[in-house]
Amino acid sequence: MANVDVIVVGAGVAGLVTADRVRAAGRSVVVLEARDRVGGRTLTEPVPGVKGLSVDAGAAWVAPDQRLLRAELARFGLETTPQDGPGDALTSLRGKSRRYAATARAFDAVTTADVGQAMMRFAAAADHVDVEAPWRGEHAPRYDAQTFESWIRRVCVTPKGRDYFRLVCGVVLATEPQNVSLLHMLFFARSGGGLLHLLTTGGGAQDARVVGGMQQVAQRLADGLGRWVRLQEPVTTIMHDADGVTVHSESGATTAHHVVVTVPPALATSIEYLPGLPHERTQLVQRMPHGSVVKCHAVYTRPFWHDLALSGEITTDEGPAKVVFDTSPPDSRYGVLTVLVEGDDALRLGAKGPARARTEVLRGLAEHLGPRAMDPQAFVSHDWTAEEWTRGCYGAHLPPGAWTQVGSALRVPVGRIHWAGTETAERWCGYVDGAIASGERVAAEVLTALP
Repeated sequence: MANVDVIVVGAGVAGLVTADRVRAAGRSVVVLEARDRVGGRTLTEPVPGVKGLSVDAGAAWVAPDQRLLRAELARFGLETTPQDGPGDALTSLRGKSRRYAATARAFDAVTTADVGQAMMRFAAAADHVDVEAPWRGEHAPRYDAQTFESWIRRVCVTPKGRDYFRLVCGVVLATEPQNVSLLHMLFFARSGGGLLHLLTTGGGAQDARVVGGMQQVAQRLADGLGRWVRLQEPVTTIMHDADGVTVHSESGATTAHHVVVTVPPALATSIEYLPGLPHERTQLVQRMPHGSVVKCHAVYTRPFWHDLALSGEITTDEGPAKVVFDTSPPDSRYGVLTVLVEGDDALRLGAKGPARARTEVLRGLAEHLGPRAMDPQAFVSHDWTAEEWTRGCYGAHLPPGAWTQVGSALRVPVGRIHWAGTETAERWCGYVDGAIASGERVAAEVLTALP
């Protein structure tokens, strides 16, 4: 006899939403989480030595059209604050710096024209991609046979234009464009409403932040589940047959009618499945590496960059501080600059140790904002690649050939084993909204399958 109806592996947003919906339908569920906390790739942490200030070490932003996430925020009474603030943004490509207002162009005229034509061609190609099944369509084999880097080299005609799209790949996938299938880049962009939408603050993917931090969504979901969320329970083995599943974790074995695996692909491969998974499924998750991110926060006594009429938003092709946002609290009682170190820069920075990483990031800020950037009140960083139960962020990406060869196995259940997580989402793949969508999809799937 089963202990519960459904076992959920992973207490990230996808897993908690799955459990929440299953429980709401009147069925029993237990969530097994390896970490000592809930939230997965959402993590809100207090800043040591700075009273009353917390920062999002993980996912942070909300888009206006992320309706599922916004529904959860409304459900739990969580508010947002706009990302856009006063002042000019800064951009620097190949040693040429430029400051610009939100309504002005970020590049010189030639680069602007090149980026514009490349964006149009990218959008036209993305229109041919089926977000429900990217491996389908007459263009899919051709798109999947090349990297995003090869597309950049072929389509962009200026060095700065090519550098810009390489920077874009790091911003959205946290890896280098030579690692990514063009098909995957097209799918990912269309999944989130278009490439420009993913790169935009006001009205785009970085429109707003959650007051008090994004991890509150996971925490509120977990609070509603109570004792049915079990922490520090890494799953080692999933045994499955026609009669049910047995999941082995630190505390022993739990049985159920169905199990839902919601952990990131790199972690799902570390679980032993008895009997083994189909070849297509195994090949797929082995070909879904994660990006690399070190997220840093420099905290100052005040947002001094406002004295320079700057917004604190910076993009540059010189690392490691290539992408910077002002994430100061709404009342500006502190100034906070969030630095996203991605791809190869994250791998290099993570290998240098915290002290060297701090110095390099602050020097990068000082190049744009002056010497005051070198003296923060506090500095915190989180290396997601080094975290045992994550192994990279923001999400997984697919190299050439993977989508068209084995991508169809992404969401297909294996007997009584079901799959969720933001990587399985059709809309807003890689984002919290996508994680919620995947949880709702798989909850409906198992509820239909339950006796």
